[in-house]
Amino acid sequence: MNDKQNSIFFPDGAAPASAAENTVPETEPARQYYFMEKTRELLEQQGYTGKDALSFHVTTFGCQMNARDSEKLRGILQYVGMTESDSEECDLVLFNTCTVRENANLKVYGRLGELHGYKKKNPKMKIGICGCMMQEKSEVEKVRKSYPFVDIVFGTHNLYRFAELLYRSFAGEKHVVDVEEADPAIVENLPIERKYSFKSGVNVTYGCNNFCSYCIVPYVRGREKSREPKDILREIENLSKDGVKEIMLLGQNVNSYGKTLETPVSFAELLSDVEKIDGIERIRFMTSHPKDLSDDLIDVMAHSKKICRHIHLPLQSGSTKVLSEMNRHYTKEDYLRLCEKIRTAMPDIAITTDIMVGFPGETEEDFLETMDVVQKVQYDSAFTFIYSPREGTPAAGRDDFIPDNVVHDRFDRLLDLIHECSAAQAEKHMGEIQNVLVEEVNSHDPSLVTGHMGNNSLVHFKGSPDLIGQTVPVKLTESHDFYYFGEAVSE
Repeated sequence: MNDKQNSIFFPDGAAPASAAENTVPETEPARQYYFMEKTRELLEQQGYTGKDALSFHVTTFGCQMNARDSEKLRGILQYVGMTESDSEECDLVLFNTCTVRENANLKVYGRLGELHGYKKKNPKMKIGICGCMMQEKSEVEKVRKSYPFVDIVFGTHNLYRFAELLYRSFAGEKHVVDVEEADPAIVENLPIERKYSFKSGVNVTYGCNNFCSYCIVPYVRGREKSREPKDILREIENLSKDGVKEIMLLGQNVNSYGKTLETPVSFAELLSDVEKIDGIERIRFMTSHPKDLSDDLIDVMAHSKKICRHIHLPLQSGSTKVLSEMNRHYTKEDYLRLCEKIRTAMPDIAITTDIMVGFPGETEEDFLETMDVVQKVQYDSAFTFIYSPREGTPAAGRDDFIPDNVVHDRFDRLLDLIHECSAAQAEKHMGEIQNVLVEEVNSHDPSLVTGHMGNNSLVHFKGSPDLIGQTVPVKLTESHDFYYFGEAVSE
């Protein structure tokens, strides 16, 4: 194995011993480790070792779930002996795609043109596309017909089989297209190359059962499945031993965690167990569906010393009529009561959200209901989107779409209010000393380092790179809506 593999993380602590077998294992993930070894041997036979090792780059589009998947893809590529490149002008480029909005798909196709140019200059270059976009039949066919230079195509359901597909490609198969429609079993303990050594995401659920009328996620990610709590806790324990201070529990709807287990466990119970793990200083989670956020969860958060004072609670619309048509299963009043309950239990909590503008049939009155919720909740920040029809979802079949000029006018008004609320919330913390987990050198000013407070606010302050991964007390001296400037202080 190459030197880079000493940075690879294994959720169970080590690779399966069966990776060295001479016959192909039938069980996962041993089967994939077998193909990782075979791919590594194949690359060595072809002379791609040491300074001649092939380079790769994984480009991630979309959410935290995709980012976590990309860490697994990068881990597999490093395990087989390839080296990571900062540039897409390399020997293998893998696009891990999102398809939540049409614009995400268009970005991928736009970037493929650039990759084709690189491939003409480097004939041995391979191009792969995976992820949510490749779970849509129409998109797979488009890639087949319009982008024949793409070598490997696979979706979300068989992402764990990447090593096997990679082997087939390097063994000479011209086009490897492998997309499964059925939901697979949960396959973990694949090698992972984390972006940060001191923080990590951890999947607690896969898929989604909510079927919001505008959302493609249940169709491309599959039905909801929860991981066993013992597997989650073991992974976090191993992460802690590997130097991780902050974990993010990930799922399309973490609040419904445990419902699919043979012995149901609530998300609140899982959080309580995670808090007991030594070495973990911060616990975050994303995303919460308002219909499933329990009083028990609020109570656990309120009494926790590790769970961050931040909750992302997607609103989507403030109109009860629109929420019903979206199949969200809560009303405007339900949502406002929930936010009040959260703020009563934790007055210092930051609440962020997702809001959609221009859902089919949305009236001006409906939009003003959304503005009313924003005004009452006073979000710390919000991700705002314009509705994008996704083929195969119920909302895409409607004929009452909102004119672009109306949608953009509403969108601009919403942004103005969000900025106003964010500025007001940020101003409340001015002059405070907050603990900041330093993540990187500031990309615009190398004399600054950047990190997040417990409430997820971004902070920039003067500091050196050796602070990365450390928690530093910082006095907040200047606020800019969504972020702060500060000064490190002595404890």
